[in-house]
Amino acid sequence: MSTMFQAKLLDWYQANHRKLPWRENHNPYYIWLSEVMLQQTQVATVIDYFNRFIEAYPSVEALAQADEDHVLKLWEGLGYYSRARRLIPCARMVVEDFDGQFPQTYKDLLALPGVGSYTAGAIGSIAFNKKYPAVDGNVMRVYSRLFVMSHDLSQAKSKKAFEDKVLETLPEDRRHFNQALMELGATICSPKSPKCDQCPLVVDCQAYQAGRVEDLPVKTKKIKKKTLMMAVCQVVYEDLWMVEKRGDQGLLAGMWGFPAYSYDKDPIKAIQEGLKDNYGLEPLDFDVIKEGKHVFTHRIWHMTLYRVRVKKRVDTDLPMNQWIRPEDIQDYPLPTAFKKLL
Repeated sequence: MSTMFQAKLLDWYQANHRKLPWRENHNPYYIWLSEVMLQQTQVATVIDYFNRFIEAYPSVEALAQADEDHVLKLWEGLGYYSRARRLIPCARMVVEDFDGQFPQTYKDLLALPGVGSYTAGAIGSIAFNKKYPAVDGNVMRVYSRLFVMSHDLSQAKSKKAFEDKVLETLPEDRRHFNQALMELGATICSPKSPKCDQCPLVVDCQAYQAGRVEDLPVKTKKIKKKTLMMAVCQVVYEDLWMVEKRGDQGLLAGMWGFPAYSYDKDPIKAIQEGLKDNYGLEPLDFDVIKEGKHVFTHRIWHMTLYRVRVKKRVDTDLPMNQWIRPEDIQDYPLPTAFKKLL
C-alpha cells in the first residue's frame, strides 16, 4: 500500500479542517464527550451544547458528581437521551476504576458505559495516538469509494471489513489520519453529489476512476418508521401543572414531560384510562390546545396536546410526578417533542 494517499490526506486536513472546540487539544474527556454528542447529530448543532457542557462540567471528576436531571437539562434538544443518561455512569467508572484518567487500551475503553467500537477507536487514536480504527458512516463511505468496497453499510457485520481496511492503512500519525477521514467524509465525500473536484484523493479513488462514485456505498433502504397517534396531557389542578418522569427503559427514558398515551380511534378514552391506571385521576374536562408532529429514529408521533383539568392532586412514585407552576417548566429537561407543543 502506497503511503502517498495518507500523506495527501494529512496535508489536506492540516490545511482545511474545521476549527472545533474539542480539537484544541488531545484531552480524552473532550474527545469522549464530543463523540457522544456527535452520534446522530450535526457538528453545527453540537458546538454550543459542548461549550455549555464543558463550562458546567470542566472535567470528568466534575461530571462524575453531577445530578442526572441537570445533565438532561443541558442535553435538552439534542435528542437520543439514552446517550446523556450514560454520561454520569461512564464518568464515575473513569474516576473510580481508572483514577480519573481515561484508559488507553481498546478493551478497557469498550468496558466504559455507552462506549462502542467507534468511540473507543476515536478516544484511543485521537487522544493517545493508538493504532485503533475509528470507523463511522463517514469513514465507511470514504473507504467504500476509495477502494471500491461493496459491503452493505446497513449490515452490522460490514463494519468489521472497514475497520480491518482502515487498520491496514493507518500511518504513524493515527491521531490526525482518523480525524482526516472523518472530515473528508463530512465535508467532501458526501452521500449525494460529492465534491470530487475538491477531493485530495481523487486520483487515488478507485470508484472515481471507474465512474462508480454514485453507486457507492451500498446501503439498503431502512425499515419504514412506525407512526403513532399520541394524546399528550397537560394535566391541570388549580394553577399547577403535573409533570412526570419517565422510567429507565424505552423511548425518552429518564426524561421529564407530560403523560402521553397512544391511541387508534379514541384519544379521550386513552387519556381517561391512562390517568386512572397511573395516577387514579378522573378528568373533569378536556380542551384541545395544539397539534404537532415529531420524528424519532424508528417512529413518528402525531401529537395532540390536551389540557385536562382534574379535581384533586395526587403524588406518586411510579411513575414519579411533580406539580409545578407553569413558569417553572423551563427548569425541567423536556424532550423536544413536548417543547414543540409548548
